[in-house]
Amino acid sequence: MEDARNLIDEYKGLENEQVFDALSKKRTGLEIAIENVEHDFNIGSIVRTANSFNVSKVHIIGKKKYNRRGAMCTDKYLEIVHHPNIEDFLETQNDRELIAIENNTPRAIPLSTKKLKKNTTLIFGSEGNGISNELLEKAKEVLYIESFGSTRSVNVGVAAGIAMYEYVRQNIF
Repeated sequence: MEDARNLIDEYKGLENEQVFDALSKKRTGLEIAIENVEHDFNIGSIVRTANSFNVSKVHIIGKKKYNRRGAMCTDKYLEIVHHPNIEDFLETQNDRELIAIENNTPRAIPLSTKKLKKNTTLIFGSEGNGISNELLEKAKEVLYIESFGSTRSVNVGVAAGIAMYEYVRQNIF
């Protein structure tokens, strides 16, 4: 029987746990944190992209439910941790560099100017409210993705994909 899951050939025919274990042996040092995201399809999209870039862990701060359909079952292949609040999340980040991706603050500098360290956690917020001030204050740096058209920002799921790619480009290639 043909394996219809959206997997690269290397993982076709393996049980979900076997895929998870195989990916765990070569995960990147990147972690992703998602806070204040109102549209749960965006969370699923970020989870799917995090799987594509083989991140170590995805942290969801606050709301626990999200549209798993947007994740296309990729949530089975990486570690997702729910944190009821910011304090709980920060307790897991002691040795990590926290980088917020946020365009609505004077503190933000272009993503293209920052060398991302291997033990980085990228933080994303909602398109409307962004990342909370409490969490922004804890971030070592705030980065924004440069825009070359008339809109000042991209969808949070797209922003996460761009930032994850930049991390991988700098640390893996």
